[in-house]
Amino acid sequence: MDVLSIHNLRKNFGGKEVLRGIAMSVPEHSIFGFIGKNGAGKTTTMKTILGLLKVDCGEIHVMGEKVRFGQTSTNRHIGYLPDVPEFYSYMTPYEYLTFCGNICGMDEADIATRGKELLYLVGLGQERHRIKGFSRGMKQRLGIAQALLNRPKLLICDEPTSALDPVGRKEILDVLLAAREQTTVLFSTHILSDVERICTEAAFLHDGSIAMQGTIAQLRSRRSSDEFIVETERKEDADTLMQVFGDLQRAEQNALMFHGGEDCFFAIMRYITENRIPVQKIERMEPTLESLFLEVAT
Repeated sequence: MDVLSIHNLRKNFGGKEVLRGIAMSVPEHSIFGFIGKNGAGKTTTMKTILGLLKVDCGEIHVMGEKVRFGQTSTNRHIGYLPDVPEFYSYMTPYEYLTFCGNICGMDEADIATRGKELLYLVGLGQERHRIKGFSRGMKQRLGIAQALLNRPKLLICDEPTSALDPVGRKEILDVLLAAREQTTVLFSTHILSDVERICTEAAFLHDGSIAMQGTIAQLRSRRSSDEFIVETERKEDADTLMQVFGDLQRAEQNALMFHGGEDCFFAIMRYITENRIPVQKIERMEPTLESLFLEVAT
């Protein structure tokens, strides 16, 4: 079942067309990466899903219900973490979740149980300090706990790792990975390594349109790799290969990288065989999401 489906979504701001017929679907219990450069339209798309922006054309369905601007009943299925979440800084994490639960009309006992459960899920179970002293990463974790409070079917996170250091990014990705047991996760990003680490599916947004969409394996299979690495035992052999084949580039002292088809590959292998050059490794590099994205975005 698709938790989210979007058909022919279009949105203009003045004379600028920001979204150009977007069509995508997010399966249940997936971690879906929404990939695009800054300004590609990721945040605009998310605001239309939340019913906060009126679309010019197209339809959005959450759990089979149509999203309507200004009538956000579908948001009962959604938890949302904006790119820069704001909190009441004088509260503790538990007090903040209790406040949010009361606003949502949750039962007091459920708020207490659910609040403690989520604070432990995001690594804040023992935190008693007030939010004003929290780091950016701690605030992001608290924001995810708040977004999961009412057990949403879809968790939307707008660039949750973009301003974090490597440790903070890993912590947030681990939380999102754990959240998959409870919900479906859609998060926007331009950090391709984050997508490769935790996502089951992804869509590339370029210039307001979906350029590519599918599982991570499907996306990689759309482009066969033409990048190879040859590692020789001796540096002088690597130097010789660079002189003979001008397209080779040095990756490491004895490792050479080159792009080319099968003819180029076999020409190098033939030279290595005929000259009895000892090699440590010959490897075809798998296509990465970064290489696919650069291909789409240029």
